[in-house]
Amino acid sequence: MATGKFLWSFTKKFFTFGIVGLTISDRYASVIPVRGSSMSPTFNPRTNSSSSSLFSDDWVLVEKFCLTKYKFSHGDVVVFSSPYNHKEKLIKRITGLPGEWIATRNFDVVKIPNGHCWVEGDDPSLSMDSRSFGPVPLGLVLGRVTHVVWPPQRIGTVAGQIPQNRLSSS
Repeated sequence: MATGKFLWSFTKKFFTFGIVGLTISDRYASVIPVRGSSMSPTFNPRTNSSSSSLFSDDWVLVEKFCLTKYKFSHGDVVVFSSPYNHKEKLIKRITGLPGEWIATRNFDVVKIPNGHCWVEGDDPSLSMDSRSFGPVPLGLVLGRVTHVVWPPQRIGTVAGQIPQNRLSSS
């Protein structure tokens, strides 16, 4: 009988921990990996080794408090669902906010509609971003990246500034 009580106790604790963890991850913050090099050098800076693995990718902290009133600023790095595939998550930097005008590489000028933002990768040559799919609805934004938490030598805050060579402007 002691084994049955132990298993029941363990199951209750495991289930409770899982529910609490899921709630925190869903509502407050989560940790996700950054794949690819479209945000290099901010994330996954290029090294001699071109292979990507669990231990070489940057892992970042994504806070979700910004979603309550969609409070974003120029330079914020955000995670959002791809406009083409809701299962795919992208990480890019906000370079334009609702109501602003953006100059694109084709010398077009686009006004960002209300409820949308303009996002770009830090490495424009490798990034599929708003220059490809247009303004991103704020409803697709899943959170703001605040810190790199892995690998240990890169732990730190993520700067919220736009690189100098941007064509986009407000």
